[in-house]
Amino acid sequence: MNAAIANDRNTDHVDLLMSRVESSADATARALVNTVLSPRFYTTDFAAFDRLDIEPVRAEWDVMMAEYEGDNNHDHFQRDAQFAEEVKQLMPQLSPELRQEFIDFLISSLTSEFSGCILYNEIRKNIKNPDIRQLMTYMARDESRHAGFINQSLKDFNLGIDLGGLKRSKSYTFFKPKYIFYATYLSEKIGYARYITIFRQLEKHPDKRFHPIFRWFERWCNDEFRHGESFALIMRADPKLLSGVNRLWIRFFILAVYATMYVRDHSRPLLHEAMGLHSTDYDYEVFRITSQICRQVFPVELDIDHPSFRRGMDKLLQISLAHQRAKVRGGPVGLLLQGVHALRAVWTFGTLFMLPVKSNELPQQTRMAPVW
Repeated sequence: MNAAIANDRNTDHVDLLMSRVESSADATARALVNTVLSPRFYTTDFAAFDRLDIEPVRAEWDVMMAEYEGDNNHDHFQRDAQFAEEVKQLMPQLSPELRQEFIDFLISSLTSEFSGCILYNEIRKNIKNPDIRQLMTYMARDESRHAGFINQSLKDFNLGIDLGGLKRSKSYTFFKPKYIFYATYLSEKIGYARYITIFRQLEKHPDKRFHPIFRWFERWCNDEFRHGESFALIMRADPKLLSGVNRLWIRFFILAVYATMYVRDHSRPLLHEAMGLHSTDYDYEVFRITSQICRQVFPVELDIDHPSFRRGMDKLLQISLAHQRAKVRGGPVGLLLQGVHALRAVWTFGTLFMLPVKSNELPQQTRMAPVW
């Protein structure tokens, strides 16, 4: 256990980083929060999506569309009798602290999945490009299933979220289409890596599967993988998105996604320990898988094994914890300390951004299979 994890275990994350969720109103309030670390809802330039041309990747695109149409997960997101029985048996065994971390995991996951559903559906409704409309219809369908399935598990805790109310009330962030491509591709691929890593761990250690939802993760994450493939094809169809100054944007988004995940995951040490994982080891395994996958489309990747990279990630974590302590402290001193820690975070992020990166030669064949 490294120093960052050891420090985490000495901190009451439930009290420091989040208020307790005890009701549906609390769960909805958590989902509505917009911070650097929380999932957001997005809108974009729909006219730019209308101008997308996927003809350079038409052959691979048509194969992918056939897979979407086949919908091999159409009957997957259904709770069976065994699911209900496991919930009754396992939920009373969770400690109050683990219960809160698991609830936070479910709310964050639901918000992220529902964010994709809303974005894809809004793009579909506001464009005429038949290829992109078809794609967005399929992806919105998948994400809607995912969000609904998670919400059913929240209802087991009497914490179900009103998704319609969430859509109406949560604020939206505008992203240029290319930022949507980079960020959403990464989100879908890292989502696959997160889910498959958890699934493989609990496949080996079924005694540590403290909730039945984890049994659904293998086929579930294959939806995430396919969504990422869609954005990979869109980017490969326009080489400008992967060259010049856009290489810097790609580098920025990879680092931002990794740093956000690292800090957020270390606020849930009990969740990972319950599955027989340590937050740091889990995150770097997810980074490794994601980096391997991203070689299909991104011309650069971060050197996640560079000692300065690892030190910088741990520093961002400690800065985040200090920022939260200052927030809890409140008053003029607390406000001043929050500003100081925000500047420290920007400086540390900038230092990480300047570290050497690895260059990738893109493969001729874009599509990949989920083999991890």
